Amino acid sequence: YALEGSVSHCGSTIQWLRDQLNIISEAKQADDLASQLEQNGGLYFVPAFSGLFTPYWRSDARGCIVGMTASHDKRHICRAALEASCYQTREVFDAMYADSNVVLSSLRVDGGGTQSNMMMQFQADILDVPVEKPQIMETTALGAAFAAGIATGVWKDINDIRRYWQISKTFCPAMDAAERERNWAGWKKAVDRSLGWVEPPEPLTESLRKRTVFSLLRRKLNRARRRYIIKILRTTRNIL
Repeated sequence: YALEGSVSHCGSTIQWLRDQLNIISEAKQADDLASQLEQNGGLYFVPAFSGLFTPYWRSDARGCIVGMTASHDKRHICRAALEASCYQTREVFDAMYADSNVVLSSLRVDGGGTQSNMMMQFQADILDVPVEKPQIMETTALGAAFAAGIATGVWKDINDIRRYWQISKTFCPAMDAAERERNWAGWKKAVDRSLGWVEPPEPLTESLRKRTVFSLLRRKLNRARRRYIIKILRTTRNIL
């Protein structure tokens, strides 16, 4: 079995900083700028551009940057954007724990985001578990190659390919519990600010009910109008 959590924006948030805000020219710059800071300075970025997925499932949420002061600059925004991916990962694992009661012992990561040592360290800190970065970051492509190799007889089974997955670096938690919970509380407060920005669409049943009521009123009005016209015609005929 498997437990899966879905998040709408992680790596694409960095693309948004590059393509929409134009505060960086390439993705690597976000890590370079964020790494110049020791912490986020109380700034939080909730990338709910199309709502929030696991564990909120709120389509009325929208992206927000909160806690901003005049002392913040693009370094803080870049750091908050990278930290947002880590916070959303913790949201997913907290939901998994609530469903399965299985405690996370370590996290194996892959993809372009693993190039950010700052983000990997913060991920380990906010989860309070080691984060293991592989030598080959594109695990999806590697898995496809393994599946093809097993199917064509290059390898006999899964046991034959285990030795090819190797750890490049392990990031161990270094944040104290008080700071971790303070950061987490700030994230939850920021998430709360992102909710309720889009008014929910009118329920279909309510819409149908209103249309039915208006239709009934129109019919009554038309009948009343016809009766009034007939009454005038009869009165006119009597006079003539």
